[in-house]
Amino acid sequence: MSNELSNLQIRVVSAVVLGIAVLALTWFGALPFRLLAALIAGAIFYEWTHMARANGANRLGFLPEALMLVFIGVLVAGVSALTTAAVLALLVAIAAICVALRGAGQWDAAGLAYAGLSGFALAFLRDSDRAGLAAVLFLFAVVWATDIFAYFVGKAVGGPKLAPAISPGKTRSGALGGAFFGVVAGVLVAAALGQPNLASLAVVALVLSIVAQAGDLFESWVKRRHGAKDSSTIIPGHGGVMDRVDGLVAAAVALYLIGWVAGSADHPAQGLFPV
Repeated sequence: MSNELSNLQIRVVSAVVLGIAVLALTWFGALPFRLLAALIAGAIFYEWTHMARANGANRLGFLPEALMLVFIGVLVAGVSALTTAAVLALLVAIAAICVALRGAGQWDAAGLAYAGLSGFALAFLRDSDRAGLAAVLFLFAVVWATDIFAYFVGKAVGGPKLAPAISPGKTRSGALGGAFFGVVAGVLVAAALGQPNLASLAVVALVLSIVAQAGDLFESWVKRRHGAKDSSTIIPGHGGVMDRVDGLVAAAVALYLIGWVAGSADHPAQGLFPV
């Protein structure tokens, strides 16, 4: 019991410290937030390839890392969204072709795509305007509430497992509770920010909550596929960066796509969060 309490305390302290740092960078936006998005993308790529290469198989040398560094440079430089997306697509294609020529698995190329899309969506959602700030705060509220309440509702209510073959600890009751409170949190934040379209944002919040939970299951599948309990041990009490942002980055990609349809590729938040 004391060990469980100690682990919970470590998780809470780590979460609070990281939350404060992330919110501070979110407030500044622009280059500071792009650097955060690039850091998240780089950490995801490192953890993904570290798991995929656990058996020592790496037939591409440092090529995937070099391609990732090119993408990070483009992302931080702040070029247009379509140019950044085109560069990412080209880099992933290069990785996939090289892997195919070497007769290796496609995990490095998939990791580059997954990490790159994660950083891309976060960076362009925030942008440097008030709409971007509102979008990212809304995203955080939905995903964090979903994660927190899925855990506590699942523990309190229990019941049938959501996906026992992938993540034995998750329950259907937790998924429903997480979705409900994710929508509530998203609407409350949107209302606090003075957004007029609360009904439509409630629907968006529901979509994001579902996508976030799917992203969580996807990361669990990747870890199980490679026999890993955590993606790494970088964050005390939490494991790796992927363990903390799996749902967030999946929801960020979904929110970016919704914003792109409603607004534009370079300023997706403006179509959803008028200021």
